[in-house]
Amino acid sequence: MDKSAYNPLSVDERYVIEEKGTERPFTGEYDDFYEDGVYICRRCNAELYRSDTKFDAHCGWPAFDEEIQGAVTRLPDSDGQRIEIECTTCGGHLGHVFLGERLTEKNTRHCVNSLSMKFVSA
Repeated sequence: MDKSAYNPLSVDERYVIEEKGTERPFTGEYDDFYEDGVYICRRCNAELYRSDTKFDAHCGWPAFDEEIQGAVTRLPDSDGQRIEIECTTCGGHLGHVFLGERLTEKNTRHCVNSLSMKFVSA
């Protein structure tokens, strides 16, 4: 995707999406948000998650147990411990994915920064 087609980002959004930063827990606009719709990448507008896959993990960030097929790329985090998730379309940092916590039947938690996404109502 041509980078000139990306949405303009605030300083905080650039820190999270481009520099792989993390917003403070329990501060994101979508942490305690449960409306019907789709979450899209804040930088490129690619669809990432459907609202019916969102759940309250009590972790301080929006949590999903499944991405839209092909929307999210998983790669080893630079800390060597976690799995980073990025938007497949633009490579923007979303957060991390955790497996085996038994919080849902799918046994997966995508821990996503609110600053990495925008919500589009159904």
